[in-house]
Amino acid sequence: MIDYKIYNTVKSLPVSWDELSTRDIFLKTSFLGGLEKSAPKNISSYYIGIFKSNELVGVAIIQRVEMYADDIFRKSSNNRLKQLAKQLVSKIVKGNALVIGNLMHTGQHGFYFEIEKLSQDQFLNTLEKAIQELTLHIRTRFNKKIRIIAFKDYFEDDNIHKSYQFFKKNNLYRAMVQPNMVLSIDKEWKHPEDYITAFNKKYRRRYKTARKKFANIESRELDAEYIETNSKTIFELYETVSDNAKVNSFKLQKHHFTCLKNHLKDRFRVFGYFINEELVGFYTLILNNEILETYFLGYNKNLQNQHQMYLNMIFDMAFFGIENKFKSIVYARTAMEIKSSIGAKPKTMHIYLKHTNNFVANTILRCIVKYMNPIQKWEERHPFS
Repeated sequence: MIDYKIYNTVKSLPVSWDELSTRDIFLKTSFLGGLEKSAPKNISSYYIGIFKSNELVGVAIIQRVEMYADDIFRKSSNNRLKQLAKQLVSKIVKGNALVIGNLMHTGQHGFYFEIEKLSQDQFLNTLEKAIQELTLHIRTRFNKKIRIIAFKDYFEDDNIHKSYQFFKKNNLYRAMVQPNMVLSIDKEWKHPEDYITAFNKKYRRRYKTARKKFANIESRELDAEYIETNSKTIFELYETVSDNAKVNSFKLQKHHFTCLKNHLKDRFRVFGYFINEELVGFYTLILNNEILETYFLGYNKNLQNQHQMYLNMIFDMAFFGIENKFKSIVYARTAMEIKSSIGAKPKTMHIYLKHTNNFVANTILRCIVKYMNPIQKWEERHPFS
């Protein structure tokens, strides 16, 4: 017998949750506990346990996202057409959405099941029952209707695409989103110097120029005490970068980084950049077993061009990955061109989604997805050729 249970808090999860063989830290209670205490105000999480004969054989994370115009569109515009477009988008997407996965991080971090005990279709069909129950619960308790349901971030070779009939039956259509930029660590790169040496002359010069501009900036790792004491400054630097995005569906809380550090310990690393002891930038990393996940960052935008802050940050992330023997570094889906210039390659990703209002055709939703997540034209760089 296959059944499921919905949990509202990490504390209430069964002990067997962390005993499943998934190695994805984003599905472990250490990460989920930190996120639960510091999630954006418009995001709340539900945890689904799927059981076979009372044995936990699968888990899923579903985030309820409250989306409104002020949250989605950070920048105002005087352009009349753009204002009308935003109004149309707001009318259709505003309200509540259920996202199977983690809206705050690129990648498939939404579920895991033991394939030898449960087929993918059995898992998805049981998950669909949980989604229906959650939809009713939210309508009853909060008087909110779920407008959009989305399964997020799957690579082209993900097994989920084999469950075509499941998505067709549930009227979920497949859409391409921005690629995930991933740097594969060559086995020959024992030290950062090996990685830089692998560049062609043009990109070695580019690296040297960036490092010269960074010469008077000190970099050091920040411990939990520093992160907590300076959470206001760290948040302001993050906010500078976050608010620069045209479309964004959430904003972190000020204590987010403190909570993650307290819960993940050495698997969450924060590095700061200083000029005369003033914090002017930072980046964060999550150590996900053999994969290094880049997380949120921030910097003083007035120093960006002068010191090439962003380029130097992503170089430092690469160095950390090489020195600590990771197999790959996930750079996520922004600034693709500059990330490709340090060797990251684009990996196409897809989502599945639907609008619960039958009058909103999927063709309209497709247009909105493209508007909110446009496939950008960019030139891929090839630093190793």
